[in-house]
Amino acid sequence: MSPAPAGWRKSSRSSGCANCVEINLSQPDLVHIRDSKERGTGPTIAVTHRQWATLLDQIASSTP
Repeated sequence: MSPAPAGWRKSSRSSGCANCVEINLSQPDLVHIRDSKERGTGPTIAVTHRQWATLLDQIASSTP
């Protein structure tokens, strides 16, 4: 997969934690996701906005 474009942002809930993800919404059809510790040198995954919304819903429903 080619590198995702510039424009990464870290989760607002990270609060200095080392286990965070960053997302990039600069492409209209994809959400790019990466590990914040890698600082652009590690792998990224890309999902559709619908897949991203489904993932967030699943996470929210499993969080106590």
